[in-house]
Amino acid sequence: MRATIFQVDAFADRPFEGNPAAVVPLESWPDDALMQAVAAENNLAETAFFVPEGEGFRLRWFTPAIEVPLCGHATLASAHVLFAHLGHKAPQVQFETLSGRLTVKREGDLLAMDFPAAEAKPFPEPEGLAAAIGAKPVLTLKTSHILALFGSVGAVAALDPDMAALKRLLVSLGGPGLICMAEGEAGSGFDFVSRFFAPAHGIDEDPVTGSAHCSSVPYWARKLGKKDLVARQISRRGGTLWCTDAGARVILRGRCADYLKGEIVV
Repeated sequence: MRATIFQVDAFADRPFEGNPAAVVPLESWPDDALMQAVAAENNLAETAFFVPEGEGFRLRWFTPAIEVPLCGHATLASAHVLFAHLGHKAPQVQFETLSGRLTVKREGDLLAMDFPAAEAKPFPEPEGLAAAIGAKPVLTLKTSHILALFGSVGAVAALDPDMAALKRLLVSLGGPGLICMAEGEAGSGFDFVSRFFAPAHGIDEDPVTGSAHCSSVPYWARKLGKKDLVARQISRRGGTLWCTDAGARVILRGRCADYLKGEIVV
């Protein structure tokens, strides 16, 4: 396998912030085991692979441990590579994925992703959750992920999970990620903040998680009574998303910064 590889910081205004993703454009699919090995070698939250298909591309995402059905930041990074480096001239790009067709459009200096929304349902607080993350949430809900609501930005920022305990708990629940969130502080410019933990998928804390906002944006749109929201993921690297609740869909916008370009030669 010889292929060009890009590393892109997604939801970032400059390198070394946002969420790094590797992007590997291909003409045809190698063995799944080889793609998984490349993702493990990269040791990033996600490595994205795409090949031409129809009028767009087939896109797949791998963590260091597994293939996943949806990843926001690596989709944003893949669109950035197409627009910025591979000469894609159309105003949008379509990806066929395990989560259906995903469209990414240029909107000025932002890239806007059209993703499926996920409605969060009330969910009893899992036994052991507060002990695993070191704080008791005000409310818990569930989509494909667990959502834990806290009373302040400071409470979310202060979380220091016992990752081994959290992994055991999430594995016992079928392997969801955990979205910890709170309403933004007055004057901050952010409607809500979050952190995302997915140790069951080989990711202790993800820096900025587009797919998690498919769950959190509809919740906050209803709670705050507004469709357009600015979200900040307050991981150590941090990143900002400009979001719109569009009913059955969620529009997630962000920027990308290039880090490296190289070649896979295995």
